[in-house]
Amino acid sequence: MKIVDFKIYEVKPRWIFVKVITDEGINGWGEMISGTKTETVIAGAYEIGKRTLIGRNPFEIERLFQEMHRSFFRGGPIQGTIVSGFEMALWDIKGKALNVPVWELLGGKARDRIKVYSWIGGDRPDDVVNQAQDRVDRGFDSIKMNATEELHYIDSFKKIDAVIKRVSALREKFGMDLNIGIDFHGRVHKAMAKVLASELEQFRPMFLEEVVLPENEDSFKTIASITSTPLATGERLYTRWGFKNIFNEGVIDIIQPDVALVGGINELKKIASTAEALDMAVAPHAPYGPIALAATLQIDTCTPNVFIQEQSLGIHYNKGFDLLDFVDNQEIFHYKNGYVDIPTEPGLGIKLNEDLIEEVSKEKLNWTNPSWKHYDGTIAEW
Repeated sequence: MKIVDFKIYEVKPRWIFVKVITDEGINGWGEMISGTKTETVIAGAYEIGKRTLIGRNPFEIERLFQEMHRSFFRGGPIQGTIVSGFEMALWDIKGKALNVPVWELLGGKARDRIKVYSWIGGDRPDDVVNQAQDRVDRGFDSIKMNATEELHYIDSFKKIDAVIKRVSALREKFGMDLNIGIDFHGRVHKAMAKVLASELEQFRPMFLEEVVLPENEDSFKTIASITSTPLATGERLYTRWGFKNIFNEGVIDIIQPDVALVGGINELKKIASTAEALDMAVAPHAPYGPIALAATLQIDTCTPNVFIQEQSLGIHYNKGFDLLDFVDNQEIFHYKNGYVDIPTEPGLGIKLNEDLIEEVSKEKLNWTNPSWKHYDGTIAEW
């Protein structure tokens, strides 16, 4: 079997799908992250794909990963997501060719079902109680919310009080029956992160995520010293080398690698295995489209230290289309009592509506991340 071609699709509102085509009619799907650099990702994907994949054996996944990754200037989110998308598609081909789910090729089941959580509240969190009730009514017992709107280096305690009020309302309504993850989203600087982490401990959160930006990782130790709440990070890191400092510091409790950024399925598995050796949990990041989520469920199935999985259904960024619109076998994303079933179909287990993908991709993406400013006009982290 050889790779003969690939196609890249821009899919509204914010997804990049890639289809890798073989001479035996077995095709694989992968997904890349658009962010605010859609055209750059697509141009890079054509360059890397044409140079590395055409004419090659799609079963040689590790070899092809190494060739795509090991350029002189390597790493970074652009190359990371390009490699990830192609790598996912190679696993999809291999699983389909051998008629087994990808998790069977990665060691087999480590669990019988996968626990999931749902995101609520929006970027500037609001109406969290009603949204949490909606998730509970749909069978979830775990949610994640952004902690706060943007915060300056030193900011008003009025904003801190607003955070406490929101989380307190959730605890008053649901008690300890609802697991609450709280995401700082890197928009909080060290001084205010210390305040928030300390104030939130009374509510016993499931975890605190990205309490500071990953480039300020030296501050994780400071935050960890003032709270017993598990700390999580990793959605903006790529490859196992990007996680080395996190592993060496030993203060993060939960890593959150993203299969569409770190380098793909095998790379995420390697990262998770290292974390297991260091007694760290994994909660993979997956807020994007259906292919990345399907790929992540494959890893969850065979990775014992994954304790919960983010799911991206109904996320408010997906205006115009939801990820289910492009999926024919929607039952693979059916959530019940806070869990999703183990995928059983070959490859990534997802059957896509290619006609709709072709139609939607005729219109270019115009997705861009929000752009925020502080009260004084300085740039705020989103």
